[in-house]
Amino acid sequence: MTVNRAWRLRRRPAGEAAVGDLELVEEEVPELRDGQALVRTNLLSLDPTNRIWMSDIRGYMPPVPIDAVMRGLGIGEVVESKRDDMPVGAKVSGFLGWQDHVVADDALLEAPLTVLPDPLPGPESAFLGALGHTGVTAYIGIDLAGVGESDTVVISAACGAVGSIAGQVARQRGAKRIVGIAGGPEKCAHAVEKLGYDACVDHRADDWRDQLDAATPDGIDVDFENVGGPIMDHILGRLNIGARVSLCGMIAEYNTYDEGGKHSGALSNIGQLIMQRATIKGFLVLDFGDRFPEAIDYLGTLLAAGNLHYDETIRDTGIESMPTVLNELFDGGNMGKLLVRVAG
Repeated sequence: MTVNRAWRLRRRPAGEAAVGDLELVEEEVPELRDGQALVRTNLLSLDPTNRIWMSDIRGYMPPVPIDAVMRGLGIGEVVESKRDDMPVGAKVSGFLGWQDHVVADDALLEAPLTVLPDPLPGPESAFLGALGHTGVTAYIGIDLAGVGESDTVVISAACGAVGSIAGQVARQRGAKRIVGIAGGPEKCAHAVEKLGYDACVDHRADDWRDQLDAATPDGIDVDFENVGGPIMDHILGRLNIGARVSLCGMIAEYNTYDEGGKHSGALSNIGQLIMQRATIKGFLVLDFGDRFPEAIDYLGTLLAAGNLHYDETIRDTGIESMPTVLNELFDGGNMGKLLVRVAG
């Protein structure tokens, strides 16, 4: 008998996920049927969208139902199989959920799992980061903005899993100036020294608005937006004519949702989109499945040539730490991609 530990959502959080919102339970894994495989979770990805999925709000995927296993992306290994396409030992990625094991049955899962190449062309963890959904998100967002040689590009959450890659892709596309926004002097130094930003604004400093103005003396042509809130509002006030905003995320607002899925917030400079004839485009990487091979090939080539730096923070704290580690995303406790090692 295999016992599975799984986090089940018991109530919708008001603010940060707290004790009682989720419950860690132990459950027996049923015997496999034909067409099923048992996958042991090795790594789980922590993403801002985890918090969105907990709330009963209109989104690109339905909220996690109350009492269901918490949704989450991960990489695991097949440990038992009655599927020809998933032999024992194969590495797979996809919606494994916050649990030790998952039964890989396409009829039961939200989306089929992907069998990864053997051997892997990079570290396993990279397929949840630079060579996974966050790296592809960065690639797509920069491409949609049409970054060119005359552009000043601003990227919020510049040292995060997406922003750190987006800045480097913008550099490869020849952007004239790339400005990051990050939390604290250490992250800002890392953005400039390791990630290749021309400047970095410390949003924790009292004078961050003055810093951003000074770092963008010619205005802003492209905003790769990951944060929202006052930072996005100030950026909108500095857009140039014809500017493009790739709206990837608004992490500053995710913990403001109450149990009913409501939150307050406003952008006072939104009218600048009219004045500057600017465009704002929200995008989801899930809509670009046909471009994943293209993006991963591009990023993999950069990585192999030593032209792509990626950071990851792996917490070796096991499945029991998932809610606590999730909140690190919102207090800036991680550098780059945030992962929890469950096994392996």
